Amino acid sequence: MEEYTSYQTRDGQRWDAIAQAVYGSPYGYEGIVFANPDYRHLLQLPGGVLLRIPVVADTEPTIPKELLPPWKR
Repeated sequence: MEEYTSYQTRDGQRWDAIAQAVYGSPYGYEGIVFANPDYRHLLQLPGGVLLRIPVVADTEPTIPKELLPPWKR
């Protein structure tokens, strides 16, 4: 089951700028576009639109501290 958060746009905002704001990278915009099919055709969004933002899971593996080398603990 996919989780979403929301984001309210500012007038003239582009998809890549929204991805930068929520993910820290402009390259995550495609998931946001597909989660908001009513606005897919727009390059710039009007202000006040409440978008669905897919929650991206942290994909970095977690290694227990005791398994790390001593200089990384």
